[in-house]
Amino acid sequence: MQASGLTAWELCCRRGDRWLFHGLDLALVPGDAMHLVGANGAGKSSLMRILAGLTPPSPMLLPEGAARVGTITWQGRVAMIDERLSLDPGQPLGKALDFWARIDGVSPQAAEAHAALLGITSLMDVPVAYLSTGQKKRAGLARLLGQNAGNWLLDEPLNGLDVAGVALIEALIAEHRAAGGTAIVTSHQPLRMPDTSVVNLSHAGPKGARQIADEGRP
Repeated sequence: MQASGLTAWELCCRRGDRWLFHGLDLALVPGDAMHLVGANGAGKSSLMRILAGLTPPSPMLLPEGAARVGTITWQGRVAMIDERLSLDPGQPLGKALDFWARIDGVSPQAAEAHAALLGITSLMDVPVAYLSTGQKKRAGLARLLGQNAGNWLLDEPLNGLDVAGVALIEALIAEHRAAGGTAIVTSHQPLRMPDTSVVNLSHAGPKGARQIADEGRP
């Protein structure tokens, strides 16, 4: 397991004239998990994309009229899954996963083990475009495991999964944390993650600035 951890200060996200969150502080150490919650449109997916480096944070407006952009510091590599499946829809699943396996340096033996663990071995000849939502989610998880990243960003990882699939996700997160990794998860569905920080983005507007991820701990 690579090093893991996160320190983020004064993160802001603005959409038009509306602040989704403002002055948000987050911190994770090895073994930590964080559950992002909030109403639809509260900014959960936006925050995940900011943390992944896919979207820049919005500048924070200071009283004197200046602007300052928040900072994000990761320890170790970061891997993310969301609804944007990064697999070529025109390719059979096996070839689509092989493309990333070569980039990520995954051995054929490890790739086969990941596919077996996620129950997708029999789907390798099926074009990605023909996979169900749950099958695509499992395929995305196979690529996530191959990245060997210490930090996971999981945006609605349970979509399309059955009871067995949800239990598998819970087990993977627990194993990842036990090995010293971190995980940030958004989910509208119940997800068992013991000893997890909860950050409610519905309370993270301008009046609820500077929220530290310590809610929900025993």
